[in-house]
Order: sequence, then structure tokens, then C-alpha cells
Amino acid sequence: MPAPSHSITENAPPCNDDASNELEATSPMIPPTPPSMPPELEESILVAYRSVGIGTFGVVMRFIGMPLEKIALFMNSSQVTGANPIRQSVKLTFAGGAMAPYRVVGPASLVAWFMQYSVMGLAFQFFDHALSKALGVKPVWYGEELMLPPPSKEEQTPSPSQSDPAYRVKSTLKTILAPVLAGSLESTVANRAEVQRYFGPAKFASIETKLAWSSPLSRLCAPAFLSNAMRNVIMCNTSFIITPITYKLYYPQEKKSKSSLFWYGMGMNFAGNAVAITQQALWGRA
Repeated sequence: MPAPSHSITENAPPCNDDASNELEATSPMIPPTPPSMPPELEESILVAYRSVGIGTFGVVMRFIGMPLEKIALFMNSSQVTGANPIRQSVKLTFAGGAMAPYRVVGPASLVAWFMQYSVMGLAFQFFDHALSKALGVKPVWYGEELMLPPPSKEEQTPSPSQSDPAYRVKSTLKTILAPVLAGSLESTVANRAEVQRYFGPAKFASIETKLAWSSPLSRLCAPAFLSNAMRNVIMCNTSFIITPITYKLYYPQEKKSKSSLFWYGMGMNFAGNAVAITQQALWGRA
């Protein structure tokens, strides 16, 4: 007789539902992974978030410091002559009352301040990288590159392509053009508002009417554009060319840090600002 057949389920041990439920209850729950956005989009959102925050901070601080700005504007103008220039500037600043420095702030100033602090810091880097790529030369050192040791003598030796006179001319041209373009762009954004703050909205409107500009570009740039642009060009050269090059090559390597770079940059900016403001003041008085 054939042996009786048995199915697999008949020989399997009985299923313990309580044990399986206990095992599921004690097993760690793995949360679902949230969807991730592309790195480029995430970086763009982070840059926009920081830019908005910095721009808002800049607007608030510049508005609070309007009395100091008006005092500085008067001191650099021909309205102050002779002895006690600070006293004369303070008197002119508050001639219309305690709130007089704040009444010259209009929408143009708020927009210009926001743009200056939020995105204008990227203007030089944009022009530097764009010109470097177009001309086939190296850009200026940035960020973590400044913390690295300066190039050795072997690394400083230019390659055959870099020693070519045409390469040197293109590199020099890029170094000149990048600050000029960035400074001019910043002046295009800020100069009209700066002149308006100096004269006040009513007087500035009267001046524009008398000048009767036919060109929209002239109206956009406003009076004294060239002296303002020269100030910003000097500041761009100080902040983005002289500071990184001297810090990279000559600052002691063992003392390099974000803190030392900050204070080194502050000192260089102070010196550059003194030169830039002086030339603008002399231009205005002339």
C-alpha cells in the first residue's frame, strides 16, 4: 500500500499569533524618509533665505543710523567750512527737528539698502567668474582657498600658457574690469537714493525738474554718479582683490582663521573706505 501523503502545512508547527504580534510591537519603527530636494535647489533656497535676512537687517540698521549718515554727508560737503566741522554738521542735520534725518528716507532708499546688503556682495564674484571664464584666466581666491597655505615657488611658476603675454593682458584686464562693473552696478542701485537722502525728497525732485533729463539712464544714475561709482570701485578693489591676495600670501599661516580674516578684512576696509570717502568728498567740494 502506498504511504499516506502529508502536506507541508500539516507538518508545520502551529502559528503563535501572540508571539508574532509581540515581535511586531517591540520592533523599532523606521520613520519614512522625507522627500529630498535637488542640491542646487536647496542651495538656492538657503542663499535666498540668508539674502533676505541680511537685506532686512541692513535696512533696519541703516535707518537707525541715519543721523550719523547725515552728519557724515554734511561734513564731506561744502556746506561745512572753518572751525568745528562736527558741530556745524550736527546743527545742519537736526535743523528741522529731532526726526529730520529720518524724513529724507523714501522708498528708493529702502530698496537700495535692501539690494546693497542682500545681493550686491555677490556682484563682484559674478563679474569675476564671468570674465574669468570668458577670457580663460583664473578668478580671485575665495572662501576656503584663503585658509590654504600660499603657493610654493614651484606652484607660483607660471605655466607656458600663463606666462604668455596675451594671458597676462587678459588677467590684468579682468582684474580692472570686475571692480569697475561691480562698483558701477552698486552705484546704479544706490546713488539716486543717496542723493535723495542728502537733499531730501522735495528738494531732490526740484533739482531733477531743473535738470530736465531727457535720458532715462541719466535719471536712473542721478547726479554725482561718477564720484559715487569711483568710491565703490575703490572699495571693491580693497575688499575683493587686495584683501584676499595679501591675506592669502602674507598672513601667517598658523594664525589664519575665520576670525582673523574678519578682523583683517575690517582693517583693510577701513583703510580703503578712508581713501574712497576722501576722494568723493574732494570731488564734491571741487
